[in-house]
Parts: sequence; C-alpha cells; structure tokens
Amino acid sequence: MLSVTPIPAFSDNYIWLLRQDTSPEACVVDPGDAEPVIRALEQEGLTLDTILVTHHHHDHTGGLPELIDRYSPRVIGPDNPRITGLTERVGDGDTCRVMGRRFDVFAVPGHTLDHIAFFTAGIPPLLFCGDTLFCGGCGRLFEGSPEQMHRSLQVLAGLPDETLVFAAHEYTLANLRFAQAAEPHNSDTVEALAAAQRARDFDKPTLPSTLAREKRINPFLRCNDPELRAVASQHGSTDTDQATFATLRAWKDSF
Repeated sequence: MLSVTPIPAFSDNYIWLLRQDTSPEACVVDPGDAEPVIRALEQEGLTLDTILVTHHHHDHTGGLPELIDRYSPRVIGPDNPRITGLTERVGDGDTCRVMGRRFDVFAVPGHTLDHIAFFTAGIPPLLFCGDTLFCGGCGRLFEGSPEQMHRSLQVLAGLPDETLVFAAHEYTLANLRFAQAAEPHNSDTVEALAAAQRARDFDKPTLPSTLAREKRINPFLRCNDPELRAVASQHGSTDTDQATFATLRAWKDSF
C-alpha cells in the first residue's frame, strides 16, 4: 500500500512524500527545499530512493543538490538542463516504476513548457500534477499559451474520476473565491470553500482533491458550462471552450 503525506515548505508549497509500510525507502515530489525533507525522513526513519520533478521552477527543484549529495537518489523529471542531477529524463508517454508502482508520464505544458505530470493507476489512482491543476484552479501561464494549458487540463480531466489530485501548492481558498465569482450559483463551490476554510482554520491541508470534485468546482475544467460562460463573457471572449479558458485565466490573473 502506497501512502502519500505532505511536507509543507516555504509559505504554501507541498512536497509530497511517498512511502510503503514494508520498506524504509521513500520518494518525494518537487523538493524545493531540502531541509524539511531531511527532517521528515529522519523522523520516520526513511531513506530517499527517488525524486520526481514536474518542472524546473526553483520552488520545486531548489532542494535537489543537497538531497542528491546526501542520498544519491534516482531523479526523474523532464529533459531540461535547468534541472540539477537528473538521472532519468522522461516525457509524454513514458513510464517509470517507483515504490513498486508503474507511473505514466503526461506532458502538460502551460505553466512552463517542460511541465509533466505523474499518474499511477490503482485503488485509488494518484496524480502528481505540480503547478498545472490545483484544487479549484490552475497554474499561471509563465511560458505556455492558453491553448496549451487548456489542452493539458483536458488530458488530466480524462483520467478516472476517483483519481486523487496532489497539487504542489495550498492555493485552494483563493482559487475557490474566484470560482464563486465565476459561478455564483454553483452550490458545490460554496460547500467546497466552506470545507477548505474549516481545514485551513486548523492548519490542515485542503489536498488532495479528486478529479470528480474538480469537475464540479473548478472553473478551468468547466469552460463549456453555460452559466460560467455567461459570467466570463463580461471579461472577454467565450465563443469556444479555449476562448473561455483564456478569458478566465486572464481574469484570474487580476482577480
């Protein structure tokens, strides 16, 4: 049985720790800071076997040099020279085995051009999507286009509804406030925001979400919804799903 727990880092990052009860080996996803990872491993008596990297941003890779020097793990990520110490370069359609599980790799450009996501089937399926899909939102477009990000989100939305979504940031409250503005009559969003606020009041993570839930509350996965399009049309074009997405993303950037 593979378990996943968050290691908080910086002000709102989550470094995801994967482990099995039958092994002292562990895997982490997007270690932007080495210190909290080392502390968590030592507290649990674990050793770092594998690192998964979704994209090159420093808050996802900054801990690599120290972790590599200390543990000599496999480092699996996109083929980008800006990422230190990769031992396995992967892209769309590739697979890798981590903690005894097969992980499928999807290219999901938009936030960055090198962005990938890792998915493993099972009960339940697990998705590590970095800064592409958040609870109630999606990543900013630093390098890619709205068309690329919309297509990437559609790829992830095609995974099983029961998939657990492990995003890399605690952005849920801000995302759901925007979602309410985009769909003011969506009762699922109202309930999700209240639940997220309760979790944060006790300093608990709002993640993981599920894809089924995201399809109900995340405006960036609901670009074909008539009510959402009607509201978004006050901020730009909504002639197509892609145009609606671009309008929503630009609106969110200044929200």
